[in-house]
Amino acid sequence: MIRIALPKGSLEEQTLQLFREADLEVKRSDRDYNPIIRDSRIEKVKILRPQEIPKYVEMGYFDMGISGLDWVKETGSRVREVAKLNYSKTGEGTVKIVVAVHQGEEIGEVSQIRPNSRVTTEYPEITKDFFGRLGIPVQLFASYGASEAKVPDLMDVVVDLTETGNTLRRNGLKIIGQIMESYTVIIANRESFEDEGKRRAIEEITTLLLGVIDARRQVLLSMNVPEATIDAVIAALPALKKPTISRLAGIDYYSVQTVVDKATVNTLIPGLKAAGAEDILEIPISKIVR
Repeated sequence: MIRIALPKGSLEEQTLQLFREADLEVKRSDRDYNPIIRDSRIEKVKILRPQEIPKYVEMGYFDMGISGLDWVKETGSRVREVAKLNYSKTGEGTVKIVVAVHQGEEIGEVSQIRPNSRVTTEYPEITKDFFGRLGIPVQLFASYGASEAKVPDLMDVVVDLTETGNTLRRNGLKIIGQIMESYTVIIANRESFEDEGKRRAIEEITTLLLGVIDARRQVLLSMNVPEATIDAVIAALPALKKPTISRLAGIDYYSVQTVVDKATVNTLIPGLKAAGAEDILEIPISKIVR
């Protein structure tokens, strides 16, 4: 049995939804930091700040955790990266740690930042390493939120996490560089991953989670097709995978099923109908395990 650390805060809602869709629902009360997952592979669950999780996993308090790659790098935690989870606090996608200054500054790139500028950030270690490699001495000030509001009155530069950059721009800032791209990641304690039983449990749970993420981008299309138009319908389907085709009993029709990208169905379904498909069903998929 394994111990799992899950993130609270901005990643919490998306993570709990992911576990729920993977049939690993996290059961808890409103203020319960010791929830349970009714699964024989899971001994203990804790919901903690994502900043803390990588180090706790490295130290062996947990066998498996979910955090951001940014916090793995910031804390310098020696953990095994098991899988990338393509979601952030608002949905699918990655985020970026960027460098920004006030829009009124005549600075267009990071190399133009003046020596000894005041830099505020929630990522002091990443930021110190970044400016150290550039050979630019700066004054670092740890931030505990609303970093963008401190420029230019208190600070000259902000190093911050962003998805779109809109919040920075709304606060009169402009992005002049990017330090790294980050994403949600499944991590494991290195010793736990060397243990055959724990590794198997970690990999099985990871398979379920990735199966949900993969399924979110796919749908199952099912349709009936007259024999006379079967070739035209097959030609209209995406060519990456062959559909499942079976003949219907007693009539000159086929049943056709195939998995397609969800983003394509709005144009694909009318095309299939025009090619001769009938009774087209679009069916959600809960998991795809490859």
